[in-house]
Amino acid sequence: MPVDTSQYEHPAWTSALATVGGYLLVLALLFLALFVLPWLLFALL
Repeated sequence: MPVDTSQYEHPAWTSALATVGGYLLVLALLFLALFVLPWLLFALL
């Protein structure tokens, strides 16, 4: 059964996906900076 995806080609969908992607990227960077890096530093000491 063919699916019509033309309704998802609106710029609002691109903007929403970019917003979610950017938010997840910032969360990942904060997690690394606040939890992983300090844990590695204390583990090495």
